[in-house]
Amino acid sequence: MSLLDQHSVFAAMLQDGPFAIGDTLLLAHPFSHETKQWVQGIRGNLLLKTKYRLVRNQVFDLLDVRNFDEILALVHDRRLRLKAAERAYLLIGNMFAIEGGQREVVRQLHEYARTADDVINSLRAKVLAPFSAHIETTNEIVTAWDPVELLLAQFDDRYHKKARFEAKRKLVLMGLAGSIDLRERETKIAEKFLGFLNFLNAFVWSPDYRIGELDIRYLHSRHHPDDFSCSSVKVLSEEEARKVVPGPGEKLTLIKRRRFRDNGTDIPIYVTIRKKEPPAKVLKLLRKNEKNPATAVDDELGLMAVLDSVNDVKRFVRHLTRSATVAKSFMTLEDISDTLTGGEYRSSATGSSGKTAMLKFFARTGGMRIEFILHTNRSYLNYIYQRNVAHDEYEVKRIFDTGVVAFLFPPDIYRLDLDAIRDLQLARFRRQIEEN
Repeated sequence: MSLLDQHSVFAAMLQDGPFAIGDTLLLAHPFSHETKQWVQGIRGNLLLKTKYRLVRNQVFDLLDVRNFDEILALVHDRRLRLKAAERAYLLIGNMFAIEGGQREVVRQLHEYARTADDVINSLRAKVLAPFSAHIETTNEIVTAWDPVELLLAQFDDRYHKKARFEAKRKLVLMGLAGSIDLRERETKIAEKFLGFLNFLNAFVWSPDYRIGELDIRYLHSRHHPDDFSCSSVKVLSEEEARKVVPGPGEKLTLIKRRRFRDNGTDIPIYVTIRKKEPPAKVLKLLRKNEKNPATAVDDELGLMAVLDSVNDVKRFVRHLTRSATVAKSFMTLEDISDTLTGGEYRSSATGSSGKTAMLKFFARTGGMRIEFILHTNRSYLNYIYQRNVAHDEYEVKRIFDTGVVAFLFPPDIYRLDLDAIRDLQLARFRRQIEEN
């Protein structure tokens, strides 16, 4: 099901449905031609009528009103707004199991609002960077954090259409941030992440290395002109790398390696450990067209490692399982996908390339389920640089092709040709990859 489909779990956000933000408010003119057209548009669609009633009732319940006239009274009466806000804090605090009274609820609402803003800012900073000014959020909505204030802004004709849409969008994103926060507290993901790091430091990495100690190395690679895939790679020390000036079709890539010890031999390994930030989790729910926070939280822990050879990859996997038993926990490997030695990667993720070479699996141990992605030097370089495989290109494809960009920045409001921007950004990232 598409994020932009009327059957989407986020259908209330769509600009082609009963909750679309228009140029003017229909509430002030209940018998106008526009209102009659709106009623006619949903009369024959039972699903839309049901969704409309459910969302309308939720709005009424949160604001403690019985009709839209009472909402307009809240818009224009500050005393009534403050009373509605205090009641809403209690309801929202209980919904997200926030303990500590109104002060703690308000603090958490500020955090959820910050996450909502960061979702937009993360796209402005990278995937949509050249169009940052076009999609900048209205100042009054950026500073708003109170759900009642954001909800009432949608019924306030003093706000422009764009600002009213952004108020609704921020409310939806804050709701997802709250659900994710609750799931993280329920699953104690922060404690598990710390436990994962402690397991690696105590049982996996070489005991001769202190925590945080890394060896600086560079991968000097040459790339095919046809698809910019890696044709050869050599590991260089810092001193050797200083003497190299990469020419056309060459790259010099920094890696900071630690070591693990297998049968008395120290084997170098470059590692990045993943713990997604809240904005990334919110975007994942949007990409997956999901409101269930488990989709974004339960596979949060992950590790990507780069080793010199396929044999070293195999030795690391064996070392992992042995290390788990030393830590007094059995380790099982699930959902294994191995394309390091040939074959295509089969992924259901929109925008993912079947040419991506890697060993991917989930390890279950110590009460955790951790995603591991293992590369050789060559497959890692392809993951960064190869055409139609590179991660930067994948980021653009998945955020556009899943409908997230059109969902957050509908063309009728932001006046952007999103198909053209997608192609432009793919070309831009490809140019940066090959020329820088």
